[in-house]
Amino acid sequence: MINVLFVCLGNICRSPMAEAMFRELVKREGLEHEVHVDSAGTGDWHVGSQPHEGTRNILIKYNIDAEGLRARQIRESDLHDFQYIVGMDASNVQNIEKLIKGKSSAHIVRLLDYVDERQEKNIPDPYFTGNFEETYELVKIGCTNLLKEVRRNHNI
Repeated sequence: MINVLFVCLGNICRSPMAEAMFRELVKREGLEHEVHVDSAGTGDWHVGSQPHEGTRNILIKYNIDAEGLRARQIRESDLHDFQYIVGMDASNVQNIEKLIKGKSSAHIVRLLDYVDERQEKNIPDPYFTGNFEETYELVKIGCTNLLKEVRRNHNI
């Protein structure tokens, strides 16, 4: 099983959006028995909460299932349980790397690192910008390219 974890600040906007979208892409490709997807936040403010209303609305608009998503905080064990830990911005990645105590086999990157044609690699946080449509478009292209990379790296 290939494990992919999406991470943002509070796990209510960007990372649950990416989790839901990536699950949908994995399902469309028939890979749900080969790829496990989850999300987490670096902070604990929203633990147990459902995604932000803006995230839920944009996922509904594009017919992407967000059922059962609840915020959680990243754990040190995630650094060993997931092969891909995908932050939404550089700050998220820095916070993830601070958790590493010893070796981690996880590939820790930003989602937009998978989008070569885009120079800006940070996905703006719609919690602050209010622009969930922009976030959706960036997450969509990042997730699409990430799945291609996962398939290529794991021959699936």
